[in-house]
Amino acid sequence: MLRSGTHPDRGGRASHVTATPRAIELTEIAAAAAADKLAQDIVAFDVSEQLAITDVFLLCSGANDRQVRAIIDEVELRLKQAGATLARREGEAEGRWVLLDYVDIVVHVQSREERVYYSLERIWKDCPVIPLPEAALAGNTGAGKPGESR
Repeated sequence: MLRSGTHPDRGGRASHVTATPRAIELTEIAAAAAADKLAQDIVAFDVSEQLAITDVFLLCSGANDRQVRAIIDEVELRLKQAGATLARREGEAEGRWVLLDYVDIVVHVQSREERVYYSLERIWKDCPVIPLPEAALAGNTGAGKPGESR
């Protein structure tokens, strides 16, 4: 597993990942689950040095409200199977931006429109990007700017 690396779409600057091994493990599981439900623009940021409340933000997008719900259902199932406990879930009623808080990681599943509007990547751009398994990146249309192709 890589613990540091560069991301060419974010300036190629090397960044040291300081998130815990458990947070990295849960991130990889959640990213794979999201990818299995065809989530797009999956990216994980190590926010451990910026926030005391979590180590990782995992961001991904769904094409519509139904897909957002399918993604969160699969992420919840896989993380539960991995022994993670969901501490908080927000935004499910609207199905446009759902937040799943597992303490070690926070998963943000957004509709494409919400993803572009809120642009969380811009907020966390200075945090290290956590390398994800290739299977989790298969549906990525472009990193850094959701909806834009490489």
